[in-house]
This record gives sequence, structure tokens and C-alpha cells, in this order.
Amino acid sequence: MNVLVIGAGLSGLSAALHLRGQGHQVTVLERAAVPGGRSGRIERDGFTFDSGPTVFTMVDLLDQAFRAVGRRADDYLTMQLLDPAYRACFDDGSTLHVRHGVEAMRAEIARECGSVDAAAYEEFVVWLRKLYLAELPHFIDVNFDRPTDLLRNPVAAARLVALGGFERLGPAIERRFSDPRLHRIFSFQAMYAGLAPAQALALYAVITYMDSVEGVWFPEGGMRAVPDAMAQAAMDAGVAFHYGATVDRITCAQGRATGVLLTGGERLNADAVVCTLDLPVAYEELLPEVPTPRVAARGRYSPSCVVWHLGVKGAPPPEAAHHNIHFGQQWHDAFDDLLRRGRPMADPSRFVAVPSLHDRDAAPEGCTSLYVLEPTPNLEVGRLDWPSEGPRLRERMLTDLQRWGYPTDIVTEELVTPQDWLAQGMAAGTPFALAHTFRQTGPFRAKNVDKRVKGLVFAGSSTTPGVGIPMVLISGKLAARRVAEMTR
Repeated sequence: MNVLVIGAGLSGLSAALHLRGQGHQVTVLERAAVPGGRSGRIERDGFTFDSGPTVFTMVDLLDQAFRAVGRRADDYLTMQLLDPAYRACFDDGSTLHVRHGVEAMRAEIARECGSVDAAAYEEFVVWLRKLYLAELPHFIDVNFDRPTDLLRNPVAAARLVALGGFERLGPAIERRFSDPRLHRIFSFQAMYAGLAPAQALALYAVITYMDSVEGVWFPEGGMRAVPDAMAQAAMDAGVAFHYGATVDRITCAQGRATGVLLTGGERLNADAVVCTLDLPVAYEELLPEVPTPRVAARGRYSPSCVVWHLGVKGAPPPEAAHHNIHFGQQWHDAFDDLLRRGRPMADPSRFVAVPSLHDRDAAPEGCTSLYVLEPTPNLEVGRLDWPSEGPRLRERMLTDLQRWGYPTDIVTEELVTPQDWLAQGMAAGTPFALAHTFRQTGPFRAKNVDKRVKGLVFAGSSTTPGVGIPMVLISGKLAARRVAEMTR
């Protein structure tokens, strides 16, 4: 089959590699000049910033995409394990490091939180691993056609229930540990799913397993090196890439996708099309005659964020890790600000990455690159004036960076707000897509096929299985499976 893939982000590149591995003729259309999509880059004044995700976990899922075309990820990419994965800083001045390896993390907890919580950690890891083994092959790495597909493997479903996967994440963590700092370290990942820990299902503890147990990695050359490597492997395997190619419309005839129409008038025909745009945007811009599915048109979206890219003179504080989380004093109330009140957190928790610690191209000699992220309401929940709110949050972040000891002699900077995410094609102004509520998970999430348009498949964070690098890599693989089903 001749397959067109719209978008050279991680999901599109994953789809292209898996499709090529199945023997299809594959062409990737990317409107930018380089691969990456949301995992992009900003080059300015001698600094190079990764504009997308900064935390990479589950490298074996990346390797699966390379192996689809008979290659290995380490043929193209060098990955470094980060230990600690995170440095967690608390309002009382204390610090906890999320260490790689059960023994190392147990020792860290024993030293900072006591022997009881240290012993509880070993049982916690066993629980996380059981959840992961029950979920990944049966409920994540699968295509769903209908809700009853949840019962395709009744043994796995019963096991997930028995493990407490449908309880709430926050209480499940609190029941296992007494130190409130551990509650935050092992539940903040619910934000990746667009939910407060008190609301998220415990089955999303698999995200905690991915980074806190399996480990966090960083590629040599920065996060942008990942899409570069995937694109090179795809080209080596025979995939064609057209950069600077903006798709104006997906063409259809008699209820079937027939190809695309590019801006400028060029028409490309195909037997199948894989589209990786944010789902509501894909329907609105590329399929204007096909109504957007309800779950995408009226779904609940994850909170958004402000990201501040900073190029500064000077070195980071010696205690800084690659990934740093600075928790505010408030916790539950901060989520109410984001999810219910629609306003910035009164007492924010922030993520600060220092990519130049492990990426020599990120900053010139004697300088540091910083990536500061503060969660904010999305544009549907919050009605904020971002031209004025963005600079206000910037000043607040600057004050705190100085208080925490980071260098702030600014050479260059870029502030990205929810309004900017919207302009980049992200529905509701959030890079985190549809939230993972129960009604937007698994078979209830926006599907990666639409029976009204045969030959069209979707991939990316808005569809199955969801948000985050591991999930969008799987999403590309699931899209390739859908195309394979068309040939049967």
C-alpha cells in the first residue's frame, strides 16, 4: 500500500517506521523544515532549546520502532540514564532525590523519611510492576473498537481490579507512605494525565513506574536528537520525507480517504492516510465536511502550562539536577486553582530542567540553558488575558529562580503561553491534549479510526493510548496495525 503520514512528530515517525516494516510505501509530510513536531527546537543567540517534552522514559518502546525496520535505536542514538531522575525540593527546605534502582531509592527514603516508609517502598515497587504488566499488553498496547473489548482478556481485567487499579491514585499512595513528601513525588505524574492525584485512577501509577522505577533517560544531542534519529532510520529504510509541506485537506471520495491536497494545490494520492494532528484540529482544518466526534469536540482537556526557555550567563547551583521539581506548600488547593477556578496556582509547584548539564550544544561556554514549566489552566477552563498574564507569571518565576539559586543573567529567552500552544495547533491551548478521565480512556478515548472515512487513521496524544512520549510511540504502532487490518 501507498501510505501518507501527516506530521513528523514522534507518533508520525513511529507510524512511519512500523508501516515501512510491514512493507508499505511510506511518505511523511511535515510542514516544518525538520522532524520533531511537538518535540521541536528553538535556536537563538548561541543557545539551542528543546521546545517539547524533556522527560524520556521506556527506551525499549523507542527501540521497537527502530527494530520494525531491522535496526536498533543505539545504532542512531546514545541515551544516558539520569540518576537522580529528579531532585525534589520542598517548601520546608528539604530535598529528596528520585534515584534509579530499588536499593538506591530505598536508601534515599530511609535516610530522609525513615525505615517504615523505606520498607513500604519495596512493596510499592512490586505493586507498580504488577500494574504495569497487567496494563501494558492488554489495555495500552492495543486497539479498541468498542467498550466490550475491555473484556477480551477477563483474567487481565480481573487482575487490574484486584490490584486496585480503579481506586483513586492519591489515596492509594497516601495509604502506602506516611511522609507527605513521598505522596507528592509518587503522584505528581497524574498531571501528565491531566488530572489531580485525588481524581486520577490508580492505574495511572504506571506513569510513576515508568520514570521512578524504569528510569529517566536523556539523549546525547538533546531531546531533538530522538526525532532526528527516527527520521534518519526511516529514510535509510526507504521512507520518503517532504519537509515544508503543509496539508490543506485530506481528500475523500465515496467515504474513503484518497490522499491529501497540499497548500499550493499539489495533490498526493494514497491508499491510506495517517494523520497526527491534534484530533479536533484535524477534523476542523483537514476534514471540514466530517463532524468532529463528540469526545474530541466536547471532551475535557488537560491543564496547560507556561514554559519559559532561558539562556543565561553563569553556572547552575552545584546541587541542581537535570530535572528539578520545586513543590509549593499547597498541594490539593493548587489543583483546584487549575481545574476548577481556572486561574494560575496561588502557590505554584514548578519543574525546572537544566539541559546544558548533559547537552553541550544547549548553551555556549560559561552559560546555562533553563527550561521552566508552570502548570496553568487551559483556555477552556481559564479566561485569562495571556498578553498580560504571561509577563506577570514570568516575573514571579524569575523571583523564585533567584531565590532557588539559579543564574538569571538573561542572554536570550522565550515565553510560551496557552495562547501560543493554541496557535501551534493544540486544542484548548494545551500540549497535554484530552485528559485521561475514565470516560476518555481506552475504548472511550477518541478512536484512531473513523468508520465514516475508511482508509484514514489517527495517531498522537489525542487518540489511543494517550499523552506522553511512551504513549505516542505506541500510538504510531497502533496506527500501523490499523493500516495492516485494511489489507486483510
